[in-house]
Amino acid sequence: MAAIEFQGVSKVFPDGTLAVDGLDLAIDEGEFMVFVGPSGCGKTTALRMVAGLEEITEGEILIGGRVVNDVTPKDRDVAMVFQNYALYPHMTVEANLAFGLKLRGIRRDEIRRRVHGAAETLGLEEQLERKPSALSGGQRQRVAMGRAIVREPQAYLMDEPLSNLDAKLRVQVRAEIQSLQRSLAVTTIYVTHDQTEAMTMGDRIAVMQRGTLQQVDTPERVYSLPTNRFVAGFIGSPAMNMVEARLTRENGVPTVCFGAHRLALDDELLASRSGLLDYEGKTVVLGIRPEHLEDAAFAPDAPPERTISTVCALRETLGSEVLVHFAAVEPAPDREVVSLADATAFVARVDPQTAATEGAPLRLVVDTRRLHFFDPATGLAVY
Repeated sequence: MAAIEFQGVSKVFPDGTLAVDGLDLAIDEGEFMVFVGPSGCGKTTALRMVAGLEEITEGEILIGGRVVNDVTPKDRDVAMVFQNYALYPHMTVEANLAFGLKLRGIRRDEIRRRVHGAAETLGLEEQLERKPSALSGGQRQRVAMGRAIVREPQAYLMDEPLSNLDAKLRVQVRAEIQSLQRSLAVTTIYVTHDQTEAMTMGDRIAVMQRGTLQQVDTPERVYSLPTNRFVAGFIGSPAMNMVEARLTRENGVPTVCFGAHRLALDDELLASRSGLLDYEGKTVVLGIRPEHLEDAAFAPDAPPERTISTVCALRETLGSEVLVHFAAVEPAPDREVVSLADATAFVARVDPQTAATEGAPLRLVVDTRRLHFFDPATGLAVY
């Protein structure tokens, strides 16, 4: 295994598109790093530059301390797993696993050892004589993983390997990849647009937008301490609720106001976000995660200055939880339902026993210790 470093790496395509812009990132030996972001953010291009499948416009990439800008893909000692599996349909599983090793001139006994070792690790012993067409999607993905494992490379590069699987199978294979990476302890870069995959799989996650690295940290810190509005809105499902608000002081208590709502700021929050003091009397962007709103029926002693009184516009029952949609700012008189695309539409994730019904009054308790604030001009988090 080997550390991987991006040092000021940029990629500009011939048509002038800037795909990656000055990427600086160090990935430790044995680390599971997840690149996450929306389509077109540059995450796959960054991965392909590590593999040598895309030329670097500026900067350097190091693998194991060696600059690999001019090293051919086959000599970089990395193994890539693609989203379309890239299996040879006319070959058996065993032949697919062995093919790359044969091209490298590996001895026959060594090929057999590696192939059968990988098959045992991945639970493919009984599938070795089958062809890809006789396998399920999950089994095909395991074969694609096996082709990478038998290489015994310094690093694995995975480009959205679960995108072709159904939802249930994705959860299963996701856990298998995590377990496999932990047991092999090989440096891994994993690309996905699915923030749930990023949060559950990565030792650290690198959030990208428009070719720029927005934040890199542990999943817990990216969730709890997002560096800007983009990261805050991208990480978390449902997404963080956001609305323009004003910071004031009412009866000597710092208060955030939006629409008809007033929330007293928690002392614990103010102690950790001293920068808020500079925004008193000014507009900020307030962020509240859906899971930090609860039906007040389950917290009858909550003080009024920590609650929101509104009307339920839409209820989504998901079994283990209920999502309640409501207007953070009162809609125009001709608006009866909160549009899910409306900037003032909030979502609360509440107890499945809630009695909330569409069109009925609703009182919600806000965990004011977990509020987020962003500068309306720069989008940067206020701490």
